[in-house]
Amino acid sequence: MTQYLMAVHGPEEIYTTGHGGYADEAEMERAFAQTGAFNKKLQDEGYWVFAGGLEAPSTATVVDGQGDQPVYTDGPYLETKEHIGGFWVIEAPDADVALALAAEASRACMGTVEVRPFQGDPAE
Repeated sequence: MTQYLMAVHGPEEIYTTGHGGYADEAEMERAFAQTGAFNKKLQDEGYWVFAGGLEAPSTATVVDGQGDQPVYTDGPYLETKEHIGGFWVIEAPDADVALALAAEASRACMGTVEVRPFQGDPAE
């Protein structure tokens, strides 16, 4: 089976508003409950590999170790209006299954989800 990254994208404001970008606390709690149920489904059906939410982009540190000494820069590397807020790593038999699961993930977390397969083993 192929592993896929399902990344949740959202505006930076999700980290600066009181309810994570949701309209109010009730909507936020509903999204958390729906996402928890979706996570359980992934686990029960054998798709689950790993998932997690990320702290604000302002907590990122970019490391460039290509020179003689590594260079550390605070904050995200890319200038963008949207950031990855969380993700799932799943195993699915094909892209159609991964996309169907991503649609469910999007409904659950009430956000957009990008799906990308991991590169295969170059030795294969």
